[in-house]
Amino acid sequence: QVQLVESGGGLMQAGDSLGVSCAASGRTFSSLAMGWFRQAPGKEREFVAGISVSGRTTSYTASVQGRFTIARDNTKNTVYLQMNSLKPEDTAVYYCAADVRRIPTMTPGDYDYWGQGTQVTVSS
Repeated sequence: QVQLVESGGGLMQAGDSLGVSCAASGRTFSSLAMGWFRQAPGKEREFVAGISVSGRTTSYTASVQGRFTIARDNTKNTVYLQMNSLKPEDTAVYYCAADVRRIPTMTPGDYDYWGQGTQVTVSS
């Protein structure tokens, strides 16, 4: 089992920067690919960013490419999502997820463990 706990959400203004983090416990973190997803009201959960077990491979959805950065610290069992130039359309609950495979995918169903989510709200 893996427990994931997100933190760092908040109410922001357009153009602001915000970092969210996700602390993992219960299984060797360095063996898990990690992903960030988000879900806005009335919408399906969508992939935001993913990172491989080593951290050398990352992927992003097109709408956040160049604005968001995913990173991990295997010594702290933590994955981060730095969000810059926030837009109102970034408003959502942000979830981290863990995949026992080594390379992250963009499909929510591929992930084995999920956090409870943290709300990010961006006003215009």
